[in-house]
Amino acid sequence: MKGIILAGGTGSRLAPITTTISKQLLPIHDKPMIFYPLSTILLAGIRDILIIVDPAQKNHFEKLLGDGSDLGANISYTTQEKPEGIGQSFILAEDFLGNDSCLFILGDNIFYGTNFTNMLKARISDHLKLAGVTLFCHNVNNPKEFGVAEIKGKRVISLEEKPAHPKSNLAVTGMYIYDNNVVKYAKKIKKSARGELEITDINKIYLKKNKISYHDLGRGYAWLDTGTSEALNKAANFIQIIEERQGLKIGCLEEIALRNKWISKDKLSKYLKKKPNSSYYGYLKKLLKNDQI
Repeated sequence: MKGIILAGGTGSRLAPITTTISKQLLPIHDKPMIFYPLSTILLAGIRDILIIVDPAQKNHFEKLLGDGSDLGANISYTTQEKPEGIGQSFILAEDFLGNDSCLFILGDNIFYGTNFTNMLKARISDHLKLAGVTLFCHNVNNPKEFGVAEIKGKRVISLEEKPAHPKSNLAVTGMYIYDNNVVKYAKKIKKSARGELEITDINKIYLKKNKISYHDLGRGYAWLDTGTSEALNKAANFIQIIEERQGLKIGCLEEIALRNKWISKDKLSKYLKKKPNSSYYGYLKKLLKNDQI
């Protein structure tokens, strides 16, 4: 299982903020947006990760995250020269994927909830037995703005992208588990009326082949899509409130790597000596000092 994050695109809904910087490098409270989807992949136990970026932003991502070795992971990058929809991601990732399946996450999506890591690992385990695609869905009060899944019993029976008359309030989030057929299917679909390779059209192929399953994230989880300025502010407030109340960080990459035993305390200690005493790095230094990891 490999991980893919789509962090390309123009971020037009956030202009002029995104005129000179990638949306996924904008701050959500005390860390860049990209840390959150990346932390989800690390929590799933996945170490081989591809980040798809805008060509002009590639060096910024590399400066921020490097090759992943500081996290005991392997991070590589490919560029999206011309954004042509989410479905394009799998065509760009063909060489990276090889014969593997993947956990795919949009770079502006944040997931949080009780027992989230165990839930995600369980869904990955199920997927490896059944293949196909696994959708992660969440109830919303504005389904017209999302891809929507219609469920009957425990089965997905239809999918629509931003429907005028939604058949349910169950939105398809920006996190998916795909088998290796996703590359082949991405090459089959045609651009939509808005000129994009729609991920919903890929999922419809899986639906037609009866190779689709879903997990309803339900009341115990938060799903935040940070594509607008209002959503950015709400996400930052959400993260800040939880972190201040609990005294724990959400999306702290180095802590996840240490708890996964991918890096040692000694390696982290040496790494932190080069870092400033910001709230983020100060948190990690405190954990080590108090032997809380």
